[in-house]
Amino acid sequence: MTKKQKIIVVGAGIIGASIAYNLSKENQDVTLVESHSKAGCGVTLNSFAWINPSGRVQENIQHLYERSLAEYHVLEKEIPELKVDWNGSLSWGIPVNSHKSYVEKITRQQVSDLEPSLKEYPNEALYAYKEGAVDPTILTNLLVKKAQGNGGKILFDTKVTGIKTEDAKVVGIHTSKGFIESDVVVLATGTALPELCKPLSIDVPVESSPSIIIRMKSPKKLIHTLISNSRFEARQLSDTTLIAAEDYLDDHGENGPEAVGRRAFDTLCHDLKEGEHLELESIKVGMRPMPKDGYPIVGFHDQVKGLYLAVMHSAITLSPIISRLVAKEIVDNMQLKDLESCRISRFYPLNDSSLIDKKSGMQQVIE
Repeated sequence: MTKKQKIIVVGAGIIGASIAYNLSKENQDVTLVESHSKAGCGVTLNSFAWINPSGRVQENIQHLYERSLAEYHVLEKEIPELKVDWNGSLSWGIPVNSHKSYVEKITRQQVSDLEPSLKEYPNEALYAYKEGAVDPTILTNLLVKKAQGNGGKILFDTKVTGIKTEDAKVVGIHTSKGFIESDVVVLATGTALPELCKPLSIDVPVESSPSIIIRMKSPKKLIHTLISNSRFEARQLSDTTLIAAEDYLDDHGENGPEAVGRRAFDTLCHDLKEGEHLELESIKVGMRPMPKDGYPIVGFHDQVKGLYLAVMHSAITLSPIISRLVAKEIVDNMQLKDLESCRISRFYPLNDSSLIDKKSGMQQVIE
């Protein structure tokens, strides 16, 4: 029988909520701690939420992306209320990884059949017919609700002010509402993670990577797939809401978020039939947590027993598969080969003896 541990997950974004959900299924004593008044209020709220495993990534992490679609289908069975838009993605005029088995080249007429509201069509496009998208806020809150249904607890409006350790072992967290004892602390706080780790003399190479999300009111469903091309990247969040994503350029002037967002809005108004009826609702900047090399940092820290880090970009795509593996590592006190390429130790010299797993009580995976 699995030993029941007191586990605190800090951060109720998509990653923290997913981990808390998977831990709650394993009969663990899980407490999810969130500084905001509800879940999914940070970068998750301003996510484009494209389930996109077809991007170009390093070979040693490709297996996680390849399993992401199947994990979402498992999640749909576990949470029937979850509605994933499986209408695929259409791309043209931009670099695309066309080597995936579910990415096919389609004709102008086929693009027209899929997207009848476009005013102009490319001669051909790439259609990733298995890809999908979700409403990130709804998904996150469903995960939190299910975790609570499994016995998990959530503390909103609770700011974590520090992590308490004794003899290089986590014993709990200090919060704005007092101290909470814990055997394991999972930090899923995105861009705030490095600051939480600083007092422990732990350097986490994560920076803020801003992106712009433009939200529009739509008279009806104008986009049926997810479209990514040289002019815009957009999808329907619902039948009456359309969202677009743009790269962050600068913080003011013609390259500022407001100007970039309005140009994206104007482009969609021009490129879509009935686009003149779109109404600009908001232009928001989301601060994505981006590890230094662009790939997830996941795993127990070698210097502090019981401290688990979980931070990544492509959080929407990877959250189901990685959170399930994270729960297994924590519950079974082990290191899985599947997550080996995600360890923070890759950022440090191999001869740094301080990173040898002497204090964690776990066997280091070395091959």
